[in-house]
Amino acid sequence: MTIKENADVDGSAAGIVARLERLPVSRPLVWARMVVGSATFFDGYTTLAIAYAMPVLAKLWQLSPSKVGLVISSGYLGQLIGALFFGWLAERIGRLRTLTITVSIFAVMSVACIFSWNATSLIVFRFIQGIGTGGEVPVASAYVNEFVGARSRGRFFLLYELLFLVGLVFAGLIGYELVPRFGWQMMFWIGVVPVALTVPLRFFLPESPRWLLTHGRIPEAEAVISRLEKDVTDRGVALPPPVRATGIVASFERGSWRDLFSGIYRKRTLTLWMLWFCSYLINNGLATWLPTLYRTVFNIPLRTSLLYGLIMTTVAVVVSFVCAISIDKVGRRPWYIGAFGLAVIPLGVLWIIGANTAIQVLVFATCAYAIIQTITYSLYLYSAELYPTRMRAVGAGIGSAWLRAGSMAGPALIGFVVAESGVHTVFLSFAIVAIAGAVTCALFATETKGRVLEELSP
Repeated sequence: MTIKENADVDGSAAGIVARLERLPVSRPLVWARMVVGSATFFDGYTTLAIAYAMPVLAKLWQLSPSKVGLVISSGYLGQLIGALFFGWLAERIGRLRTLTITVSIFAVMSVACIFSWNATSLIVFRFIQGIGTGGEVPVASAYVNEFVGARSRGRFFLLYELLFLVGLVFAGLIGYELVPRFGWQMMFWIGVVPVALTVPLRFFLPESPRWLLTHGRIPEAEAVISRLEKDVTDRGVALPPPVRATGIVASFERGSWRDLFSGIYRKRTLTLWMLWFCSYLINNGLATWLPTLYRTVFNIPLRTSLLYGLIMTTVAVVVSFVCAISIDKVGRRPWYIGAFGLAVIPLGVLWIIGANTAIQVLVFATCAYAIIQTITYSLYLYSAELYPTRMRAVGAGIGSAWLRAGSMAGPALIGFVVAESGVHTVFLSFAIVAIAGAVTCALFATETKGRVLEELSP
C-alpha cells in the first residue's frame, strides 16, 4: 500500500497514519505518558535499588567482591531474558497486555526480595524480578513512540523516558534517607507500589493504533485516532489537513526477529547493539558499583557513599533534560558521537590522576555518567525509530538485550580490574569503550530526526 501525498481523509490504514502524524500532543496522550511513565519510573527505581542496598548487605552477609557482582548481575540476566521474550510477546498480544504482565512481575518480586535470607535467595528473586523490568521498558518505548508524530517525537518521548532517570534519583533518595534508619529492605518495599498501575494500564488506556493496524484491526485504530482528534477539536484547536508523504510503503504483515538482519535493518541492528552495549557497560557499571566502592575502597561512611550516588544520578537527570529539549534540533547521530567523545575526557582524567580520592571519583565519574546517560536513556527512542511497527517491540527488546549484556559486563569488569590493577584502571577501560561507541556511531548510525516512522522503516 503506497501512501499518496495530500490524499483525502479515509478510514484506510494509510489515512489513519496520516491523521496520526498531524496530531498535536493532546490530553489523552499526556495521560498515557503519565501512566506508562509511572511504570517506567519504578522500573528505573527497581534497577538501581540494589546499588543502595548492597553496601549494607555486603557487610551484613560478608560478601566477597565476586559475590556482590553476582547479586547485581543476576537482575540484568533476568532483564535480558525479559527483553527478548516480552518484546516478542508484545508483537503478538499487544503493548498494553504485555505491559500489565511485566509490571506485575517486577512489583511482586520486589516483595520476594524483602524476605531474602542470603545472597543465593536474593540472586534468584532479582533474576525473576529482572524478567519483568527487562520486558517493561522496550514495550513501553514502542507504545509511546507509536502515538506521536515525527516533528515532536524526540521531545515527547524523552520527557517520558526522563521518568526512568527520576526513578534512579528516587532510589538514591530512599537509599540515603531510609536505608541507614530502617535497613536495606526499605529499598524493595517501595518497589511494590507499581502493582496499582495495572488497573489503568489494563482498562483505561487505548492500544497503540499502529499495532492495531499491523493486525488488520483498522476500525479499532480509527476509533483511537478519532478520540484523539475529538479531544483536540473540543478544545478549539484547528487540525491541519492530513498530509500523506510520497514514497512511503506501509506494510501490515507480521514481522519476525529474522527481519532484523534483512535489507537495511542489518546495519541498523548491529550498530544499535553496539551503542546499547557500550553506553550501558559504562553507566550501569558506575551506577551499581560506585556506592560500594566508596564504602569498601575509600572507607567513607555509609550515608556519604549513598549521598555521592544520589548526587551523580541527580546531575544526570538535569543533563538529560537538556538532551530531551534539544535532540529534535541536534539530531540523534551527532548527539551520540559528541556524548561518547566528550565522556572520554573525565574518564581519561581519572585514569591519569590515579583516582586516589573519593572526591576525585565523584567529580569526574559524575561528569562521565551524566554525559553517557543522555545516550542510554534516549536509545529506546532511537530503537523505535529504526524499525517498522511489525517488529518495533521485538527490535527494541532484542537490542536492549545488549543493554543487559553491557550491564552485566560492567560490574564484572570493575570487580576484575579493581582486584588486578586498582580503581584508576577501571576508568581507562571505560574510556576505551566510549571511544568504540563514538567510532561506531560516526561510521554506521542512521539519522532519524523529523522523519515519519513509516518513511524511516518501510
